[in-house]
Amino acid sequence: MNAVSFEVPAFDVLGSVRTRVGESPLWSAGDSALWWVDIEGRQLHRLEGGVHSSWTTHERLACIALHDAGGLLAAMETGVFRLQVQPDGVRENQLAHERVASVRHPREGMRFNDGRCDRAGRFWVSSMVRDMSLAAADGSLFRLDGLHGLSKPLVGGLVTGNGLGFSPDGRVLYLSDSHPSVRRIWAFGLNDDGTLDARREFVDMNLYPGRPDGAAVDADGCYWICGNDAGALLRFTPEGRLDRALKLPISKPSMCAFGGPGLDEMYVTSIVPAAPVSGFDAALDGALLCLRPGVQGLAETAFRSVPVPIKETT
Repeated sequence: MNAVSFEVPAFDVLGSVRTRVGESPLWSAGDSALWWVDIEGRQLHRLEGGVHSSWTTHERLACIALHDAGGLLAAMETGVFRLQVQPDGVRENQLAHERVASVRHPREGMRFNDGRCDRAGRFWVSSMVRDMSLAAADGSLFRLDGLHGLSKPLVGGLVTGNGLGFSPDGRVLYLSDSHPSVRRIWAFGLNDDGTLDARREFVDMNLYPGRPDGAAVDADGCYWICGNDAGALLRFTPEGRLDRALKLPISKPSMCAFGGPGLDEMYVTSIVPAAPVSGFDAALDGALLCLRPGVQGLAETAFRSVPVPIKETT
């Protein structure tokens, strides 16, 4: 393993909620709200104006994106849904869901996992077998767009697809497999029509601490990846060179995302480990952290429900 010199950043803990499997932090600039999910807790969370709200979902909710018509796009177990918070009389706000696309997984016990919109407003999402101990490579990468709906599997053979991100110009798609048996990050050329060029290895995470979980790309085009199981947050240049490493107080950071009015805050979700890990603060397991890494991120693109012409692959 390559030697890594860590920074220890200052951080804030946002709210008091602790998620079992926290994922998919998402900044909504329109209402200055931060959203995130708890996959196994089946919860959607929001912080807006310092007020925390949460809603229970009908299936495991893996990841979310903004929707151009309002609300959120959400990838779950049986498909992709549009979620909208709506008032219901004097009762607590309710969460309405509308199915956008269904998926037929190749086996039982699967769900969607990591997802994000590209710069053109197409939603990319990976799938996985929920029981990671099986090390089953039945997961795939899909694309959802407003014209064709959900694509067929575009990249197969994934155990735990993760780490989706896009270069600032939208021409590179990043994808990782965070399973302990793989631990790699790839880069694909992303064409205007939504097709992918052949993958190339971007980073072999077996050479660095942690498993490559959720990711974000900053305004400089550098790729930030959560090093799950190692309490690490690593920044790689577009050439795949490690140039920064941050040590976190949580052992299982799961996904990072930029946000805040200046897009200079980084939000990091986390997972509660099966047992406390020495050297980390167990009281923060499952917490949502806010860092200020000294760089700006990129605004998340909303899913574009208006049809976008795409040439389907054969």
